[in-house]
Amino acid sequence: MPNTEIESRIRQFIDENFIFSEDDANLDGSTSLLEAGLVDSTGILELVTFLESDFAIQVADAEIVPENLDSIDAIVAYVAGKLGNAASVAA
Repeated sequence: MPNTEIESRIRQFIDENFIFSEDDANLDGSTSLLEAGLVDSTGILELVTFLESDFAIQVADAEIVPENLDSIDAIVAYVAGKLGNAASVAA
């Protein structure tokens, strides 16, 4: 699956579930979702559930860390890696 499709699906989920103001609507891919106050611990669990169901991947407890889930860019790279798109992560 192309990274652009992964990003589109993740952005749509975040927009529908965590964006509540126009100020947050144009979220940069590198913006910390936690620091921006868009996602809290419960939101991370919702995000993990979405990733597991939408992309048919397993997210191990040890993988629920900011390095994997704190920004759209990080989530895209994480999902791409789980899907075996490691070569396209840098693209």
